Amino acid sequence: MLTDPGAVPKGNATKEFIKSLQLKSGQVLCNCPQCGSIKPARAHHCRVCKRCIRKMDHHCPWINNCVGEKNQKYFVLFTMYVALISLHALILVGFHFLHCFEEDCSSSSSTTMTPLILSLEGLLFLIFTSAMFKTQILSICTDETGIEQLKKEDRRWDKKTTWVNLKAVFGHPFSLGWASPFVTPDQGKADRYQHMI
Repeated sequence: MLTDPGAVPKGNATKEFIKSLQLKSGQVLCNCPQCGSIKPARAHHCRVCKRCIRKMDHHCPWINNCVGEKNQKYFVLFTMYVALISLHALILVGFHFLHCFEEDCSSSSSTTMTPLILSLEGLLFLIFTSAMFKTQILSICTDETGIEQLKKEDRRWDKKTTWVNLKAVFGHPFSLGWASPFVTPDQGKADRYQHMI
């Protein structure tokens, strides 16, 4: 995927930049020792991408990118559509076998092995992508990333409803654009660097 996962600019933890933020009392900035950037709340450093990602869920080798705040919608749609395509392939292979039982199909190894291999691949992809889709939807509904779940981090952010969490990822308001990878979700305006401690 070529989408930005919510990468924090590298090396922005300079004195001049921090001074330009005009921090108020009680506001604290955290910086990342690995990439030298100001680390927003709920950001994690990816050792593969070598940068901090806002609301990073995981680094996915299948898309060669991190799944984070800005591209989680696209990853969810990717897993959903691959699962649906795998299910479609399984249905087509099933119809092929039904056709062979009704009519006499040639028993050469190439005509029977290809559908078997396709059905095995389709089943494996269906199971894997369905599990990833379910994991991502649960992560969105609970507003807790995969890293936060694994680390069992204390919840320092406000708990929101499932509907608000879905709109935060897929965009405001609900529309058919939620199912389209060509519609960029409106994620609202948020201060990317400051957070209260």
